[in-house]
Amino acid sequence: MNVLILGSGGREHAFAWKITQSPLCEKLFVAPGNAGTSQIATNLKIGYNDFEAIAAAVLENSIDLVIVGPEEPLVKGIRNYFENREDLKHVLMVGPDEHGAMLEGSKDFSKNFMVKYGVPTAASKTFTKDTIEEGLTYLESHTLPIVLKADGLAAGKGVIIAVTLEEAQTTLKEMLVDAKFGDASSKVVIEQFLTGIELSVFVLTDGENYKILPEAKDYKRIGEGDKGLNTGGMGAVSPVPFATEKFLKKVEEDIVKPTLFGLKSEGIKYNGFIFIGLMNHEGEPLVIEYNARMGDPETEVVLPRIESDFLSLMFATANGTLANEEFVVSKQHAVTTVIVAGGYPGDYNKGDVITGYDSVVDANIFHAGTTQDGKMVVTNGGRVMALTGVSNTLERAIQKSQKAAQDIKFEGKYYRKDIGLDVLRYQ
Repeated sequence: MNVLILGSGGREHAFAWKITQSPLCEKLFVAPGNAGTSQIATNLKIGYNDFEAIAAAVLENSIDLVIVGPEEPLVKGIRNYFENREDLKHVLMVGPDEHGAMLEGSKDFSKNFMVKYGVPTAASKTFTKDTIEEGLTYLESHTLPIVLKADGLAAGKGVIIAVTLEEAQTTLKEMLVDAKFGDASSKVVIEQFLTGIELSVFVLTDGENYKILPEAKDYKRIGEGDKGLNTGGMGAVSPVPFATEKFLKKVEEDIVKPTLFGLKSEGIKYNGFIFIGLMNHEGEPLVIEYNARMGDPETEVVLPRIESDFLSLMFATANGTLANEEFVVSKQHAVTTVIVAGGYPGDYNKGDVITGYDSVVDANIFHAGTTQDGKMVVTNGGRVMALTGVSNTLERAIQKSQKAAQDIKFEGKYYRKDIGLDVLRYQ
């Protein structure tokens, strides 16, 4: 079949890498893609939010299946767009409609959804510009630290953990009155701060049936020891040793099943991924957030552990036959280290030449912020590449990933040297 992947990051390169291994794949396209996807697929110079251009490319290239990588086109309703066009409604898609994508697109919607269907999560309350005084008073009576979340999509930057009352109240004013995150912060969810260890569980569903994918732990802070500014992700590990069989069974019974029941009860036909961000709080799973797609860089450690035909899984997800699919997960460990441009997540340079690929022989290179400049590959984003090592032991997987991160060279390169080390103590 002919497949189109929407997106340009490491997640999409990992999708492409896995799909090219399937005998079902005839032609593979990525829009807009990166320098890595151009080596194994055909890149299309189309933005993933340009629905008309995507539609034209789907018809021109006889695309059978569209896999949506990022959240933005989902929240903007790309599935609805396809379903409302007679010439496109036959095209299969992995990714929920606009209503289903609200799980990620609106923090207020997702919190209300969790409460309604009994999904364990932190206590919270939502405020708007009109109710800001109530919000400021609410903060005065709340324990610290406290979490403030922009309701809408804010490119991963809309979550602030305030440690003082002054910081919390200033942040609330900036978000609601000064529109710090634009329309995304026209509503703000104030949420109880949870303690524990974070991890992510990923669910693939066709709307009726589901498969729980390998879990992962990512590293969001720029600095070693989880210090400094938040990023899109500096690395990830899978499996997560502290996510025991007992814990994951609780996740399935208390979170996955009520979530899928809730979606059906709301009349939402959900085909795609559900990313469940969790806190392991004294052995009990609590939901921090939902996302309506796979994570990045978590995809780069989850997919290498899936032994089943990934394209067959995607096709079954899109056409409602997931129950018939065999699903096999490797017991091996996968670790990915993200190399970033100097200055990221602040201002950073683009266009720096990348070298050192030939030295990487024992890890997968997943391109993210890269592009082709003639025969050279150059940096084109903050997070440049994810280097994934796979091994029978966590320690060896870390070594492979770190060695690859060391071997790739470009001006100003930075990466964390402690990815996975904290997890070793749970071995």
